[in-house]
Amino acid sequence: PQLYAETNINGTLNLLELARQFQVPQFVFGSSSSVYGVNEKVPFSEDDPIFNPISPYAATKAAGELLCHTYSHLFGIRTVCLRFFTVYGARQRPDLAIHKFSKLILEGKPIQVFGDGTTRRDYTYIGDIISGLRAAIDYQGSLYEIINLGESETTELGRLIGLLEDSLGRKAIIERLPMQ
Repeated sequence: PQLYAETNINGTLNLLELARQFQVPQFVFGSSSSVYGVNEKVPFSEDDPIFNPISPYAATKAAGELLCHTYSHLFGIRTVCLRFFTVYGARQRPDLAIHKFSKLILEGKPIQVFGDGTTRRDYTYIGDIISGLRAAIDYQGSLYEIINLGESETTELGRLIGLLEDSLGRKAIIERLPMQ
């Protein structure tokens, strides 16, 4: 939790303060869909409440968005907060599902599936994230904007595993565990 606070709160505050001091006209903040927390409504909307975070990471990303709003309001810095949804592609984090599950399938090791495999996520290709970032740099809309940057379509975990099996030509070993 301390590292999240240092990076996502203090780091964001430092960057916003530099933007203010050097009169940077536009600031783009990489946020996360995790700010929606326990929100059951899918798909998420930028107007949905973000007051029920389920992790310290989510809470610090929400705090970063609030700092962006504050600097936008007080100092006129045009700020775009992009809420990324589960990103996959080249150089993806090894602890996330697609990379982790692919590795386990190839090694013949079990994949832990919590619940019945019907949970859903919005997986977003890194190329689409890059396109969104580029567009946000040139954004000329309102002074403060939040934009969901995702595929806008969720994929069931069981389907994701099936797609990986097809792509890798190997069957996954599934270890079913109770829902967390």
